[in-house]
Amino acid sequence: MIVCCGEALIDMLPARTDTGAEAFVPHCGGAVFNTAVALGRLDIEAALLTGLSRDFWGEMLRDGLRKSRVDTRFAVVSDRPTTLAFVQLRDGQASYSFHDEHSAGRGITAQDLPDIPDRVDTLFFGGISLCNPPFCDSLVALAEREAGKRTIMVDPNIRPGFVSDAERYRERVMRLIAVADLIKVSDEDLAWLLPDLPDDLTRAQALLKAGPALVLLTRGSAGATALRADTAPVSAAARKVAVVDTVGAGDTFNAGFLAKAQALGLLDRHRLQTASEDDLKSCLSFAAQAAAVTVSRAGANPPWANELTD
Repeated sequence: MIVCCGEALIDMLPARTDTGAEAFVPHCGGAVFNTAVALGRLDIEAALLTGLSRDFWGEMLRDGLRKSRVDTRFAVVSDRPTTLAFVQLRDGQASYSFHDEHSAGRGITAQDLPDIPDRVDTLFFGGISLCNPPFCDSLVALAEREAGKRTIMVDPNIRPGFVSDAERYRERVMRLIAVADLIKVSDEDLAWLLPDLPDDLTRAQALLKAGPALVLLTRGSAGATALRADTAPVSAAARKVAVVDTVGAGDTFNAGFLAKAQALGLLDRHRLQTASEDDLKSCLSFAAQAAAVTVSRAGANPPWANELTD
């Protein structure tokens, strides 16, 4: 089982009423929620460790998880409100305004965290849940506690506008990277995390030195590259599709890579380090195919397994 650890929220996507007035339509979302949903739709046994409210939006999130076959046994349920993220789209690119104070997700403490059973072999961390306490600190503590027992994947998915203390946030992300086996970062993530280094390749190599066995670097339409120490990079092209918007693209990429890596028996630190070039390229290509489906339709709507050819 893969357990995704982080936020579940409601994306309020821009729309128009029948009379032409501006409006927002609610959709289930959050980077980690999206990755869990994408895994469930790809027939991977997946669960979400998050905070869920008992409010109307929380029930909407639970229903979305159920429909995508995601286990909610690790969710921490409370009466605190659900996080709302209002989305603006410009040329298909998304920007966000978050309403997260005292939310069900943000309020999770280390004492709230459930025990992780042995059947869980991989933990995934990421998203805005790494920004604000106490949940961010609880997630770091969980990753540090479980490192070495199971495979750890991290996608910081940095949203600079949501970061209130950049120095502490960078320190927190680097603590996660130090115990991770697998990191996925975009070129924008790298530029924000390591601004003093000259280029993406140098920054990715610096992350490798910090701890992980494998770094996945995504560059949108320019494709993705897997980097390991002392071996040549492995790359795969992005799929060419008509882009509706990019909401959930990186999250679906994460799920696609994890799904294919699990099928190939690679979700283990040593196997990630020694995987063949063909196997890594297969994982990258499958992830790119899954992400291409997501960007071809509105909102974070990952593909089901029967929509993919590989």
